[in-house]
Amino acid sequence: MIGLFKMMRNKRLFILLIGLILFIAVMGFSLSDRKDLTWPEKFLNDTVGYVQQWFYKPAGYIAGLFEDIRSMRELHEENERLRMTVASYARDKIRYNALEQKNAELQEKLNFTEEQKNRNNYTYMIAQVVSVSPDAYNKTMKINLGSRHGVKENMAVVTEHGLIGLISSVSPFTSNVMPITELDGQSANAKWISATVEGNEEASFGIIESYNIENGQLLMTKIAEEDPLKEGDVVVTSGKGEVFPVGIVIGTVTSEQVGDFGLTRTAFIDPAAQFDKLSEVLVVKVPDAEGDAE
Repeated sequence: MIGLFKMMRNKRLFILLIGLILFIAVMGFSLSDRKDLTWPEKFLNDTVGYVQQWFYKPAGYIAGLFEDIRSMRELHEENERLRMTVASYARDKIRYNALEQKNAELQEKLNFTEEQKNRNNYTYMIAQVVSVSPDAYNKTMKINLGSRHGVKENMAVVTEHGLIGLISSVSPFTSNVMPITELDGQSANAKWISATVEGNEEASFGIIESYNIENGQLLMTKIAEEDPLKEGDVVVTSGKGEVFPVGIVIGTVTSEQVGDFGLTRTAFIDPAAQFDKLSEVLVVKVPDAEGDAE
C-alpha cells in the first residue's frame, strides 16, 4: 500500500513536470519571431473571433441605441432652445414694430404740432381715447383729459391729419368729444363750422353743417356763386364762427353743385381725419383765449 502511494505521487509529479516543460516550450514558441501561426493557433484564433462576433454585434447595437437615445435627447433639448429663441425673437420683433410705429406716429405728431405752433401758436394736449359711445344717437368719445388738465368745453379736437370734433362736456379727469360726423344742420343746438379754402382764405367761404353717413362726406353750403372754390381744394376752418379756431384742416373738396334756388353752391368734402380706431387725439388750446375757441 505504501509503495502504491509513492508510485502515484511520483506519477503526479512526473505529469506536472511534463506539463511545465510543455508550457515553457509553448511560451517560448509563441514568443519567438515567427511570421506564420501554427494550425492550432489559427484554429483557436478563428474560434475566438467567431464567438466574439456574437457578442460584439449585440453590444454594438446596444451601444448605438444608447448613443441614439442620447443624441435624440440632445436634439430635443436643442430644438427646445431654438423654439424658445424663435418665440423670443418673434415677441421682440412685434415689440420693435410696435415701438417703431409708435415712434413714427409721435414724430408725425411732433412735426404737426411744431408746424401748427409756428403758424398759429396753438398749444396741443395729447389725449388718449378711453371709450366710444355705442349710442347711435349720441356717438361721442371719451378722452383721459379733463378740467384738471386745462380742458374746457368747445375746445377743438384734432389729429395730425385733420379736425375730429369739439369738447362737448368736461369732468375733472375726463372729457367727452362730439365728432364732426355728428353735425346736424337741422338741430337747434348745432355748432356749424365756418370754413374756407387753404391758400385762398379771403375769397372763399362756406358753412359745413352736416355729415352724410351714406357717402362719408361733409356737406358745405352757402358758398357764393362767384366763390373760386373747386374740386381738389383743401378746406380749413376760417375762425369766423363762434367755436372752431382758424386754420384747422377739415378735408378735401370732391365735388360741387348748384345750391338751393340757384343762388349759392354746395360742395362735398372728404374728411381729412380718420374716425375709426382712434387711439390718440390732440386738444387744441388757443393761448390768447386760455383754451376757449375763437
